[in-house]
Amino acid sequence: MSNEGNGAETPAEKKGGILASKRFILIVLITLVLLWLVWTILGFFDDRSAQKAAHQAEETAASDHTAAAEQEGGDNVPLVLKTPSHAPKKTDGTSAQNSSQTATNAANKKKKKVAVPTHAPAFVDPGKGIAFVTACIAPLDYELNERFWGWRPNDILNVTDNVNNFQLGVLEVTRRTSVALAENLSRTGSTDAYVPSLESAMNCFMINPRQYWFPTAESKYQEGLDEMRTYIKLLKTGEARFYKRVDNLVPLFRAFESMLGSCDENLVKDQGDLSTFKADNYFYYSKGVASAMGTILEAASVEFSDLIASIQGTDVLHHAITALDHTAHMEPWIVFEGAPDGILANHRANMAAHISHARFYLGVLNIALTGNIQ
Repeated sequence: MSNEGNGAETPAEKKGGILASKRFILIVLITLVLLWLVWTILGFFDDRSAQKAAHQAEETAASDHTAAAEQEGGDNVPLVLKTPSHAPKKTDGTSAQNSSQTATNAANKKKKKVAVPTHAPAFVDPGKGIAFVTACIAPLDYELNERFWGWRPNDILNVTDNVNNFQLGVLEVTRRTSVALAENLSRTGSTDAYVPSLESAMNCFMINPRQYWFPTAESKYQEGLDEMRTYIKLLKTGEARFYKRVDNLVPLFRAFESMLGSCDENLVKDQGDLSTFKADNYFYYSKGVASAMGTILEAASVEFSDLIASIQGTDVLHHAITALDHTAHMEPWIVFEGAPDGILANHRANMAAHISHARFYLGVLNIALTGNIQ
């Protein structure tokens, strides 16, 4: 008898339905892969365009500032602070040596590919703290206002977790630095009043980074950066001070050392046992920490140059900055989580080596500095 009368499906119809469902699943998978490729390409070009824009802005600022200095006829031309070259400058070489060193640096810059933004200011005015505060502002300001799609950890559609974790690392460094500014670097001691703008900035940065509204996280962070710019204006007019003492610098370096210790632990624990999706969260968070911290430490090497040189710590700080620079420029296409003795790379372990070096050198500086205040 035929199955048409009782409504039963024939084997051919059942097979056709199974094939149709498989085609649908295949189409969905292909669509997801294409979307992932589009996001990757957009992020790639975003990093390159941001780097190019930052470089052009630095050159423009340099030429404008030099022209202004020549018109005023002043003798105090601000010190040039360049990245990613962190080595201390030598002033006792001949002109031939200087030209040779300049050519070498230019060649190295051509060879080195940089995918993270250059945050350090083109010109700094050591002595007032302006360079240091400007460097504190730059990393988070880039993530809020120059990064494609802006602040992402509080997005409803969370599809760029690598950038999200990078931004969280930048935020944490900004938080710790704002606390050091408000509590130590801007005050004569524990009995001195807080600078209102820095106290407000410190509180603004403490909001949950995933808060979507009432208020949004990015609006509070922008408010905090604006408060820090207010402090810069007060420094320029002499209404606020920046105290470059050992007991003010040590809490900042200790906070940075502690942060690097946390990153180091997350990078070395459960080697080869985590999934790639979990491992890259630790990887990019540590990369964000290193990127922002390196920028701030470079400014600190200028602002506190005399203090650090007094304990013979200039080279030590240079090594810490170099290790952070290596961390910030690690750019694997995929963060592999290979076994320690396996064939595949373990990018967390590779990054942990640089983080550990930076932490060690900051520890050396802390010991040397605290020896002067005990």
